[in-house]
Amino acid sequence: MAHLEAGELDEVLRGLSPGAAVDLRATVVDRHLLERLLAATRGRLGRARFDWAVFPESARFGDVVFGGDVSFDHARFQHLASFCDARFARNASFWEARFDRELSLHGVAVDGHAAFDRVRIGGDALFGSAVFGRTASFESADFHGFVTFDGTRFAGDAAFRGCRFRRTVSFRKAEFGGAAGFEGVRFSAGGYLTPASVGRHLTLTGAWAGKNLDLTAGGCPVDLRRLRVAGRLTVRLDDAEADLEGAVLRGPATIRGRDGARVTSLGEVDAEELTLDSLDLSACRFTGIRHPDRLRLTGCAVAPAPRGVRMALRWWPRRRPPAA
Repeated sequence: MAHLEAGELDEVLRGLSPGAAVDLRATVVDRHLLERLLAATRGRLGRARFDWAVFPESARFGDVVFGGDVSFDHARFQHLASFCDARFARNASFWEARFDRELSLHGVAVDGHAAFDRVRIGGDALFGSAVFGRTASFESADFHGFVTFDGTRFAGDAAFRGCRFRRTVSFRKAEFGGAAGFEGVRFSAGGYLTPASVGRHLTLTGAWAGKNLDLTAGGCPVDLRRLRVAGRLTVRLDDAEADLEGAVLRGPATIRGRDGARVTSLGEVDAEELTLDSLDLSACRFTGIRHPDRLRLTGCAVAPAPRGVRMALRWWPRRRPPAA
């Protein structure tokens, strides 16, 4: 469309109606062209293809209804990209899309599968209150600004494997109907993984946090094997179990539980200061734990010692600074 003469473009737009399929692959879509396209279709598109398209100005798809599959693969957004309250009735793909500035999908609804693999977002990314009806994939995505998934609902599995969050990311009160996978994720500036619920399991195997990491999980297994945290780690388990085998915790770490929460392994854990509170440790593996003198237990249930073996639990008081 960008290559049509004015009269030809008018004729094409007059032929569009709500629900029409559009193909703007490898097209430069400026603000004027996008506004005319959405006006001609009354904000209701059918199958829409924007692969390799370039948006040199702010692109606003707020409240637009996409009735068919939508693809923005390899698209380039040079200014704000806003899809606030848009609805994708089928599948939506943004594979390797580039957002030079902010991206907002606040309140969107994607009824089908959603793919954001290998996207790069230069500004803040807003996914708050979005609803993903099936699987959602963000594998190897690179987020340079603040990111929020607060209140987002994932009906199926959500994959964030290999993502990089360069600034703070928040998943407060998010809901995961299936598995939540954060394998190998890098949280450079801290993260808040405090979802309301996780249906299957929460996985952070091999993840790294450069600053603080705050994690809450209820009623599901939590895989924290080989997790590395440079700052403070806070884990809250509610009727959940966690495996920390091989974790490296350089800051103060606290794991608290309730309603039968348990830890299944602390094998090979290297922690500067680890506090376990109100946890079932009766089946926990401690083999190879480093710095056991820095482990503090409060209100935990441990397995009884085998017959003929004598065990003693000690309490190491915190050191007080010398008097002035």
